[in-house]
Amino acid sequence: MSRTLAVVGAGLMGSGIAQVAAQAGYRVSLQDLTKASLARARGDIESSLRRFAAKGKLAEEEIGPILERITPVVDLETAVAEADVVVEAVFERLEVKTEVFRRLDALAREDAVLATNTSAIPITKIAAATSRPESVVGTHFFSPVPMMALCELVRGRHTSDATLATAREFAEAVGKTCVVVNRDVAGFVTTRLICALVMEAAKLHEAGVASAEDIDTACRLGFGHAMGPLATADLTGIDILRNATENIWEETRDPKFAAPEIMNRMVAAGDLGRKSGSGFHEYPVDHR
Repeated sequence: MSRTLAVVGAGLMGSGIAQVAAQAGYRVSLQDLTKASLARARGDIESSLRRFAAKGKLAEEEIGPILERITPVVDLETAVAEADVVVEAVFERLEVKTEVFRRLDALAREDAVLATNTSAIPITKIAAATSRPESVVGTHFFSPVPMMALCELVRGRHTSDATLATAREFAEAVGKTCVVVNRDVAGFVTTRLICALVMEAAKLHEAGVASAEDIDTACRLGFGHAMGPLATADLTGIDILRNATENIWEETRDPKFAAPEIMNRMVAAGDLGRKSGSGFHEYPVDHR
């Protein structure tokens, strides 16, 4: 089994992927552009591990060895040179991701699997930036990665069976249950479903049909959802979900994926959900 991983991008998703891989025994190179961002990521990972330990889900003595398996790296070539699998987890914009994959194509091992953590951008568009589209696959993890059990595996038009199998082996090794998306449509399965639901919920709230609390309660109690759609948007990040639905809208021009004005204004105001303390609901913020 492949046990050497490189994660490109040390934000919330990248650090979460690095954490679960290190917990599963992988040697991880976590790459980002600055030492400061890598230091923040390490702090976030350590805090997450300590929360697991406090809940009895991890032994305290395991924390040190897990952290030691994660090497922070600024230089991309150094990060990916020996990796069996490279997972890109940078900003959800096609032009940003394709630039990363152009560089990965030149720097990563010829036999490496190149995975993208995109939640909505077609894999084929990202793979087109490389000379080896058969080695490119979507590995859509869910936030927060250490808590969420699902990984959506997405085939691009030219993704090989071997690449998909390696991606599945990796995702299952880090404790995820996989679903496979065989047709590379924008938003895949999960993002299309949640974006359609959240956009409609936001439009109902914007129109004054019902409060955010009542819309979420209706979905929890009426449909058995663990969390209402607007609370889900707050947890994911209003900006992240708005960007995801914009990617689907640009591909499909389907009006149900057009973000309502309220979400655009929330993003502009910095009301991004749990991470900012305010979204469709209010949350306490730790200012330490």
